[in-house]
Amino acid sequence: MTRQILVTSALPYANGPIHLGHLVEYLQTDFFVRFQRLRGHRVAYVCADDTHGTAIMIRAQKEGRTQEALIEAMGAEHQRDFAAFGVSFDHYGSTHSKANQALANGIWQRLRERGLVVERQVDRLYDPQAGTFLADRFVKGECPRCGVADQYGDSCEKCGATYAATELKHPRSVHSGAVPELRPSQQLFVRLEPLQEFLREWTQRSGALQPEVANYLANYFLDKPLQDWDVSRPAPYFGFPIPDAPGQYWYVWFDAPIGYLGSTQDWCAKTGQSLASWWHAPQCEIVHFLGKDITYFHTLFWPALLHVGGYQLPKRVQIHGFLRVNGEKMSKSRGTFVTAATYLAHCDPSWLRYYYASKLSNKIDDLDFQVAEFVGKVNSDLVGRVVNLASRSARFVEAVGLAAAYPDDGGRFARAAAAGEAIAQAFEACDSREAMRLVMLLADAANEYVDQKQPWTLKKDPARSAELQEVCTVVLNLFRQIVVYLAPVVPELVAKVDALFGVPIRSWADAASPLLGRPIGKFEHMMGRVEEAKVQAMFVPVAAEPEPVVASTPAGARPAGGGGTAVVVDGPEALAKEPLAGQITLDDFQKVDLRVARVVAAETVPEAKKLLRLTLSLGGDQTRNVFAGIKSAYEPSQLVGRLVVMVANLAPRQMKFGLSEGMVIAAGTDGEVFLLSPDAGAKAGQRLH
Repeated sequence: MTRQILVTSALPYANGPIHLGHLVEYLQTDFFVRFQRLRGHRVAYVCADDTHGTAIMIRAQKEGRTQEALIEAMGAEHQRDFAAFGVSFDHYGSTHSKANQALANGIWQRLRERGLVVERQVDRLYDPQAGTFLADRFVKGECPRCGVADQYGDSCEKCGATYAATELKHPRSVHSGAVPELRPSQQLFVRLEPLQEFLREWTQRSGALQPEVANYLANYFLDKPLQDWDVSRPAPYFGFPIPDAPGQYWYVWFDAPIGYLGSTQDWCAKTGQSLASWWHAPQCEIVHFLGKDITYFHTLFWPALLHVGGYQLPKRVQIHGFLRVNGEKMSKSRGTFVTAATYLAHCDPSWLRYYYASKLSNKIDDLDFQVAEFVGKVNSDLVGRVVNLASRSARFVEAVGLAAAYPDDGGRFARAAAAGEAIAQAFEACDSREAMRLVMLLADAANEYVDQKQPWTLKKDPARSAELQEVCTVVLNLFRQIVVYLAPVVPELVAKVDALFGVPIRSWADAASPLLGRPIGKFEHMMGRVEEAKVQAMFVPVAAEPEPVVASTPAGARPAGGGGTAVVVDGPEALAKEPLAGQITLDDFQKVDLRVARVVAAETVPEAKKLLRLTLSLGGDQTRNVFAGIKSAYEPSQLVGRLVVMVANLAPRQMKFGLSEGMVIAAGTDGEVFLLSPDAGAKAGQRLH
C-alpha cells in the first residue's frame, strides 16, 4: 500500500554556516526520504531556515545590512551546502515568510480562544552592552544541576536537565561576553497545564517517540504541573509582531516549528496542492528528525501547538545524538569544528554520507567522527568491497554485454534478493548502521565469487570467453543489486551505475531481478580512495595543549578491588604527562573477565552526588548490582536496555549504599565520561577476548 509521508529536519539557524554536526541530521533524514521514495511511497521533504531572534538582529547591525539581506544570503549558502551533499528537499523555505506569519497568527488566535494565553511580569537576563534581552540560547554558564560549564540557558548537553536561563550559575552573554543583568519584562505565556493529560497520553502511548525519549519525558508528568511557556519578547527584536500585543514579538521558538507548516504551505502553493491534504489528512504520516538538545521543544510545546491548532500530530519523532570529532566535542579552538564548505574543499561528500550511514542507528547515542575509522570504512567498504566489483569485471564485457540467461551463481543473487526485506526494515527503523552491515555481507559474498572465478584469468584464454561473459554477468548483477540497497546513501554512485548499465535504478524492487542481454557501457572511475592527509587537512591544529586527563573512581570506591566505574585514561597526551603504572603480563590481563551486560534497571543514589545504581543482566537469570560514577553524564532512563562492558570477576565491595558486584567500563577525557558499548549484535553474557 502506498503511504503518504511528510518529513522534516530541524530548521538550521540562519546565523551561521552548516557544519559536520548539522549534517548528521540532514543526511539521516535524507537516507530515510530516499529509501521511502524507492519503496514507491508519496513523500514530501520540507525544511526552512530559522531566521528570527536577537542574534540575527545583532549580527545584521554589526555587518551594516538589513536582517532580510542577512537571512537571504545565509539561506542561499545553506541550500548550496545541502545540495552539495545530496540532501533532496522538495522545498526549502524561510520562517520569515508571509505563509508562516499567517499560520502563526491562526494558531495564536486558537490559543487565545482556548484561554491558554496569560500575561505577567518576569525578571529576564539583559545584556547591558548589546542593549537587548537575551534569548535562552544566547546566554551560557554552569548547569545549575550538574555544574558543567559552558551550557546554554535552556538545557544542559551533559546531564539533559532543563531549566530557566536565570538559574544558570556564572552566566555570560554569548553576544558580548558581558555578565547579564536581571531586568523586569512584561511577557506573554502559553499555559500548558490544561494540556497536560493530552501531552502525557501522546508522549507515553502514541508510539511516536523512541522508548528512551518517552521515559525521559515521563519525568515531566510525575509530581507537578507543566510550566507555562514564555512565548514573547519585547522590542527591539527581529521576528513577527504579536497582533494583539503591541511592542511584543513572538519568541523564535514559537514561530520556528510553525515553519514546518509554512514551508509546506509554500510548497503546496508552487505545486497546486493544499496544506490540508498533508497536515489535516489522517492518512499522512508526519515524521520529524531532530537532535536531542531540542527534544523538549519538539515533544511538548510543538505537539501542544499542533493540537490546539487542529493539525495532525507527528506519527514519529526520530531523535539523534551529538557529533564528536576524535572523541572531542566540536570546538573551533580545538580545530574540530568543520563546516560543510571546508569538508567539500578536501573530501568527497559520498564518503561522509556512507560513513554517517555506517554509524547511525535509531538510538540517541552520540556519533564520533574518528579520522582513522573514516578512512578505513570508506576505503574498505565502498571502494574495496563494492566499487571494485565493477572495476574487476565490467571491462571484460564491454564488447559483448551481459549474457542472455542468468548463470548458476550458487544461489547468491537469490539470497541477496531475499535479504532486501531485512535491509528495508533497517532503513525503515532509521538504523542505517544495520542496513550497511547487511549490505556489506552481500558484498563479501560477491567478492568471494570473484576470487573463486578469477575473471582476469579467464580473459587470458579465448576458448573460455563464454564462461567469462557468464561470470561477469553474475558479478555485475550482484554489484548492481548491492548499489540498489545503497541507493538511499550514495546517490552519486547510483548515477554512475545507471550510466554503466543504461538502466536507471528507480525502485527497491530493482534488486529482485537481474539484468540480462544488455550492453554494458565503458567503465568509468566511480570513486576514489580516501587519503588520510586530505581528511586531516580539514582540521586546524589545536592551539593549546589540553589539560592532563586524570583517572578517577566514584566516591566511596577504591581504585582496585572494589565495585564502581573504571574510568580509562585516553590519549597520548595523558600518557606523556602521567607516569605509567607497573606493567602487567598477558597472563595477568587474561585474568580480567570482561563481559557484555545489558542494563535492565537504573536509578539515582540520593545519598551520592556521582553514583547511579545499575542492575546488569549477564544473560538468563544472572544479574549483578553495580554502582557507577556516571550520574553527571547519563540520565537513568537513557541507560535502560543499553549494552555495556563490565568486569565480571571483580571481588564484590560493600559500600555504604549497598553491595557493588562488578565494574562497568567507561572512558573519560576533559571531565567527560563515556560508557563503552559493544557493537550491534553483541549479546548479554558474551565474554570479550
